[in-house]
Amino acid sequence: MDQTIMLIWVSLFGLGLFHGINPAMGWLFAVGLGLQEQRASAVISAFGPIALGHAAAIVLAALVVVLIGQTLPSDILLVLTGVILLLFGGWRLLVRFRHPRTRFRASARELASWSFLMATAHGAGLMVAPFLAVMTPMASHSHAGHVHHSNPALTDSLGTALLAVGVHTAGMFLAMAVAALVVYWIVGLEVLRRAWINTDVIWIVVLTLTGVIALGWGVWEML
Repeated sequence: MDQTIMLIWVSLFGLGLFHGINPAMGWLFAVGLGLQEQRASAVISAFGPIALGHAAAIVLAALVVVLIGQTLPSDILLVLTGVILLLFGGWRLLVRFRHPRTRFRASARELASWSFLMATAHGAGLMVAPFLAVMTPMASHSHAGHVHHSNPALTDSLGTALLAVGVHTAGMFLAMAVAALVVYWIVGLEVLRRAWINTDVIWIVVLTLTGVIALGWGVWEML
């Protein structure tokens, strides 16, 4: 079980790296701002708001999972998140990567809001849900249906969820910063024309695979 939990923590960090390397999650916007203002500090100053908006989207999904987890056992929650991920992956495939439009110049508040919307639209928060369903203590397991004014399971779950968000956001911030600064200082935006990888397609595949794994894991625990 300890190895499973360790693998989940590593997966959360790795998922953050994948989010950060995805241009749609913000580093391309940061590079664009730097090129527009002709200074590296504009690139760097964009990292904080973008990471904050991304983290807010993950927190929102994490809170939903934790609260639902106080009434549902982990196996049912895994099945539920698996089904939602599969449906969301199908929806992402149908809409073919439509992104909300935004102005190129943006304040820190606008950057954070934009990042939140992009992370939510891409289902970034949903990706964390299966991991939290396994990691966080459930009230149904720890309380056997009894209600207390002080709910240690809820407190522990919230603490675990916030730590998971922190680990995930750290990975996202690291990958975003490296990608943006390498493109800005070394290779330039021209590399995107010669060596572009459609990360949206990869993202849909990851969404679908995670949904299948979560669904299968939940069904296995039910048996």
